[in-house]
Amino acid sequence: MQNSNSTNFEDLRIYQIIDANLDRAREGLRVLEDWARFGLGENDFVAKIKNYRHILGKNHLKVYKQTRNHIEDQFKGLTHQEQIKRATPEQIISSNSGRVQEALRVIEEFSRVHNHELSKIASEIRYEIYTLEIDLLNFSNRKKSEEILKENHLYVITDQKENLLEVIEEILIAGVKIIQHRFKTGSDKDHLQEAIQIKNLCKRYNSLLIINDRVDIALASNADGIHLGQDDLNLKTARKLLGYSKIIGISANNEIDITNAIQQGCDYIGIGPVFETATKKNKKPIGIEKIKILTKDLNIPWFAIGGICANNISYLKSHGLKKVALVSQLMNSEDPKEDAIMILKELSHEN
Repeated sequence: MQNSNSTNFEDLRIYQIIDANLDRAREGLRVLEDWARFGLGENDFVAKIKNYRHILGKNHLKVYKQTRNHIEDQFKGLTHQEQIKRATPEQIISSNSGRVQEALRVIEEFSRVHNHELSKIASEIRYEIYTLEIDLLNFSNRKKSEEILKENHLYVITDQKENLLEVIEEILIAGVKIIQHRFKTGSDKDHLQEAIQIKNLCKRYNSLLIINDRVDIALASNADGIHLGQDDLNLKTARKLLGYSKIIGISANNEIDITNAIQQGCDYIGIGPVFETATKKNKKPIGIEKIKILTKDLNIPWFAIGGICANNISYLKSHGLKKVALVSQLMNSEDPKEDAIMILKELSHEN
């Protein structure tokens, strides 16, 4: 670095630019760090961002700070109307990531001659922030999905129907927050188009779309996750393909499969069939008592499935089964919206 005692007016202006942008970068990083700490509870992110702040702080030299008193900033406090539109954590993450990236770029350019080491540091951290922003957004989305799984008791699985989109929208309007879409006949092109349409509906009503089995279509439609059976793609491979922004559910009906699913990092489990069901004719019901044994120590969300309808939900609840998955009851309903409202009320009612 050149002599810090230099009084060259151009140097002072450059030092002031570096000073202002070191402040901006560190402030933006603190916003990201606090969201990682309090919003996501992700220690790895916290440690990484804190390290960036301390590196920049260590290189925030006294000569830069002293320029604040040499040249008045005539545009201090200038704001933009877009700032008041940041209504979600995701918008705050993106705007502050952008702020950090822009500030580091300015530091990189203006310190290149005066402080080559700082210029190099700014460049390296700036490229790291590009990836960090995506990771924070992905984990934020994952956190939202986990909360929906935890807080909601009704999980609706689709069946093939001509007016499928209309039925789905009706139950979304009723307040259903989790939809699993299953494919039967048709081409992959049709399946993807349908999945995208359902995803758009779910997004409009702040609900999750889970795709059954098809990881490729889940990725292509930007679904919130995937559900896998015991004969489908294994969970570890699915996680590698999906990353950690998506949720993965597993069907299981015995202790070994449940234990394996949890150890491999599944987000929820579908357990059943509870009763006989037309959709799983070849599977023998495992019954309520066995389900109670299998789930007594589970610490992730799980949904009872198989032969469940409005008439037996109260019975299930009396045995402690409070989260259920339905297929036929709503897919074949003459008034899916009204039926969904009634079921949601029944599930929310304390026995």
